Amino acid sequence: MWGGRFASGPDAIMEAINASIDVDRHLYRQDITASKAHAAMLAEQGIITADDAAKIAHGLDTILSEIEGGKFTFQRALEDVHMNVESRLTELVGPAAGRLHTARSRNDQVATDFRLWVRDTIDQLDSALSDYQRALAEKALDHAGTVMPGLTHLQTAQPVTFGHHLLAYVEMAARDRGRFADARKRLNESPLGSAALAGTSFNLDRDMTAKALGFDRPTANSLDAVSDRDFVMEPLAAAAICAVHLSRFAEEIVMWTSPLVGLVALSDKFTTGSSIMPQKRNPDAAELVRAKAGRIAGALTALLMVMKGLPLAYQKDMQEDKEGPMDAFAALSLSLAAMTGMVRDMTPDAARMKKAAGEGYATATDLADWLVRTLKMPFRDAHHVTGKIVAEAAQTGVPLHRLPLEVMRKIEPRITDEVFGVLSVDRSVKSRTSYGGTAPKNVRSQAKRWLKRLEKGR
Repeated sequence: MWGGRFASGPDAIMEAINASIDVDRHLYRQDITASKAHAAMLAEQGIITADDAAKIAHGLDTILSEIEGGKFTFQRALEDVHMNVESRLTELVGPAAGRLHTARSRNDQVATDFRLWVRDTIDQLDSALSDYQRALAEKALDHAGTVMPGLTHLQTAQPVTFGHHLLAYVEMAARDRGRFADARKRLNESPLGSAALAGTSFNLDRDMTAKALGFDRPTANSLDAVSDRDFVMEPLAAAAICAVHLSRFAEEIVMWTSPLVGLVALSDKFTTGSSIMPQKRNPDAAELVRAKAGRIAGALTALLMVMKGLPLAYQKDMQEDKEGPMDAFAALSLSLAAMTGMVRDMTPDAARMKKAAGEGYATATDLADWLVRTLKMPFRDAHHVTGKIVAEAAQTGVPLHRLPLEVMRKIEPRITDEVFGVLSVDRSVKSRTSYGGTAPKNVRSQAKRWLKRLEKGR
């Protein structure tokens, strides 16, 4: 490839550290697609002949079939996917293959290939996130009225519904999809034709190749086009945030399925056993999702560190831009599949959830609200009175709805027996009718809205 300048070949160690084929071979489809577009444009502009362009296109199609049929041998001595494809193309079509690289560098070639690959990956992740949202919304609709404890600081706070809890993750996934969509818009410019860094003297039609490859437009600055990796870092940042969301939910599944808590059960499909303890049912799928968040966030950090000190334009450091992100996106895809499966598989213990929702004086806020609404107390005074009533209930060891009325009246004489109408967990959740609240009718409405929206592909 650069034999005219070099008199001898590289040391074996140099060859080993310089080769990227083990990673960038995954770009073969994008590389062939971009090369076909480039060849067609060169012919259209009269830079190469139509006959050579036809030979190149046929040869590239043959190589694609060979790779997908497992008949292609990638050679590490050829460094990367680009030279492996070009070498085989030369064997197939002869001198015409040498014309393919006219007005093109590996710098703009790899930037184009990788943008195409990241764009394809974003589309696949968006579809997976949509499936995940659908599973959550369907489960939420089924359990719009299933009462469970809502927690803050992992302490009982207020009753909510299981459906409301699940819809919180639908909202998170929607933001994840929005971040990926925004990143996709920004990456959808074609670097092809930027050459090594300065553009080219050939009369290219970069709009033609951009359109052929589904890009919105060609990149406007050749230096930026070949040295930019925002198109990887931004989706990777979105992936890291998404992985954190999945990890939070996975952590809850781990807690919920513990016999100490027992709010949710998973079947054999998403649990494993123990080699020594026959009784064990371990939520390993959830635990692995939780762990993979570290790999995904780590890939983002690693790429940020690669890019942080690089002057313009292309540097060999940027060869490290693929392995981590490819691994991270694969890990996220698998995590989404696992979480979607667990959502569909999980079975809540409604009775245990409801019992847990009533523990810890979860309806204390409802009592305070009643004092404000009925007795016209300032909320701070109602908060103080409620605190005293809760302390009395805790001392006598009874839940709020079983504390005798006369005991409450010793603390606040104006309290009537109407107060018991707000102290049950069912009434508590039904009362939370503010927009975005946990009332079952709200949850049903939101779940149906999401299912309708997802049905339309949004």
